[in-house]
Amino acid sequence: MTAAPTSGDVRTEPTSPDVRRRRVLGWTGLACRIVLGVVLIVAGALKVANLEQSVLAVRGYQMLPYELAVAVGYVLPPLEIIVGLLLVAGLFTRWAGLIGALLMAAFVIGISQAWIRGLTIDCGCFGGGGQVAQNETKYGLELLRDFTLMATGVFLTIFPRTPFALEDRLFALRPIQLDDRDDVADPTD
Repeated sequence: MTAAPTSGDVRTEPTSPDVRRRRVLGWTGLACRIVLGVVLIVAGALKVANLEQSVLAVRGYQMLPYELAVAVGYVLPPLEIIVGLLLVAGLFTRWAGLIGALLMAAFVIGISQAWIRGLTIDCGCFGGGGQVAQNETKYGLELLRDFTLMATGVFLTIFPRTPFALEDRLFALRPIQLDDRDDVADPTD
């Protein structure tokens, strides 16, 4: 017969499947936050230094009227940086994840239509952009990357509660617990 645990004993009973699920969701969400956030920060930072080139990259897709392409070229880099910083910090994670997913969906649409129409452009995702030789396009890899990043944003929209989120500390939300105690916060809240 085993003795009842005392207050100093380490808990040795197995973790419930629900707690394991929440732990996996939390850590997966943290990875999604960091990956999508860092990619957006880097992409925005590389473009914000040369906004005129960003405008040319947007115009290269030949999807938007001139004035709208100019506006998107100027607004996109700072937006990417802001959304990326929110994700890395863990602030407004659901909304930042949704905006990140929508940005990636727009990039998927832009790259897909360029590929279908036979345009030979650099996506301009990390600066640059414009016409390139036919053998220099990387549409397949760019679409794979953006679909994967879009999936991380969708995941964060559905499961926004993650460890080390500043949002929990600033807005007094119950922080996610990743141990096997019964008071584990549900990351789907």
